[in-house]
Amino acid sequence: MSWKETAEPVLTRMPSVRRPDGHVPFKRKLGWTAGVLVLYFFLTNIYLYGVNIGGQDAFGQFRSILAGGQGTILQLGIGPIVTASIVLQLLGGADLLGLDTDDPRDQILYQGLQKLLVVGMIFLTGLPMVFAGSFLQVDPQVAQSLGVGTMGVKWLIFGQIAVGGILILFMDEIISKWGVGSGIGLFIIAGVSQKLIGGLFAWPSLDGPTGLVPTWIALITGSAENAPSLLTGDGIQYLLLDGGGILALVTTVLIFAIVVYAESVRVEIPLSHARVKGARGRFPVKLIYASVLPMILVRALQANLQFLGQILYSQLGAGGMPNWLGTYSSGQPTGGLFYYLAPIQTRGQWMWWTGTVGQEPWQVIIRILIDLTFMIVGGAIFAIFWVETTDMGPDATAQQIHNSGMQIPGFRQNVRSIERVLEQYIPQVTVLGGALVGLLAVMANMLGTIGGVSGTGLLLTVSITYKLYEEIAEEQLMEMHPMMRQMFG
Repeated sequence: MSWKETAEPVLTRMPSVRRPDGHVPFKRKLGWTAGVLVLYFFLTNIYLYGVNIGGQDAFGQFRSILAGGQGTILQLGIGPIVTASIVLQLLGGADLLGLDTDDPRDQILYQGLQKLLVVGMIFLTGLPMVFAGSFLQVDPQVAQSLGVGTMGVKWLIFGQIAVGGILILFMDEIISKWGVGSGIGLFIIAGVSQKLIGGLFAWPSLDGPTGLVPTWIALITGSAENAPSLLTGDGIQYLLLDGGGILALVTTVLIFAIVVYAESVRVEIPLSHARVKGARGRFPVKLIYASVLPMILVRALQANLQFLGQILYSQLGAGGMPNWLGTYSSGQPTGGLFYYLAPIQTRGQWMWWTGTVGQEPWQVIIRILIDLTFMIVGGAIFAIFWVETTDMGPDATAQQIHNSGMQIPGFRQNVRSIERVLEQYIPQVTVLGGALVGLLAVMANMLGTIGGVSGTGLLLTVSITYKLYEEIAEEQLMEMHPMMRQMFG
């Protein structure tokens, strides 16, 4: 008996959102999307009962990618979904699952297995976060008032976290079936947009750093506090790196421009209909063919490694944890293996000549090289996995083109001929695009962005927004011309 027959009774009974019976009107899709987005913002402002607010964020700088909110019911964000996707990507890439995604029965098993893995990741991530680490501090007054002790309150906190993880799973499924785009992408856009708006317009009266617009208003009016003379070396540094934020503004605009340009760079393969004369088209192979979404998987893997290091340090302590494995200060790695595996997140982590790093230049250089290698190589590898598991590879794409009745002019009308042409472009473009996105993410982190948004988060936001715009335009086209709906499937 295969594992599929053994697991089928469980996987086929996993709760799921019902698919629409027919076409969902565009306005209704927008309504579902807006409703889920409002619910997401609402849940990120519901704080966990029994927790002292203001603890250390377990995900740190990865929060903009993993969404959610520290100390809220969405503490885990999309982390369990992304981690489960990594496991499925690796199992599918190694062909250990034996599932044919073209078979409706195997599709149900795959979706059920993904949900089961997400639930498992909620436990694997949430339990250490509550019981092993110091990320969520129990409020002693709540423990005393409930009369259940500290351990009872911890179980209560974990229950709330688990409910939040399940909710975000079904919210993502609602968007994918009834809304526009994907829930994961929508949640990332929401979190990053909040930071960008805060980085631009946050006023000094609010908690956190002041935004660029109020800072420049204060500089122009001469009311800026602790600002050096702008005509001195310190003043130029202040304008470029510190309060002025010119470099962050330039980096943010540059990332926007590069991603939009890269999305428009493509190789267009001519197509013609085999039976209808004059019916022609083109199949575009974009430079970022696998999209920027595989970067979520790479950064999530790094986030899980850093989370593991923090858990080990909290359990073993400074004396019990070997120095070669990691040394920590204020919850951040300062040496050892986990320091070198930690990605560069801010300018202050690599500009050793400013005196803010605290490590030797050779240590910083090694860390930069490891981060670059991890992101470039990891981006290329996960892009390949993404293309193969989402039926975007040469073989699956050739079959889709052939089934639509199209062919490449000058070649035989069969799947193999189309596949040979696609093999000349798709694998190379996939690797090149994945590596390029990885490089851009590291460079954006090193130079800094508006609101302290991570480079990967900014890349994801621009790319997802661009694709969301294309999907909305496609939906509007199908609403105006119902015949187009049949062409797009």
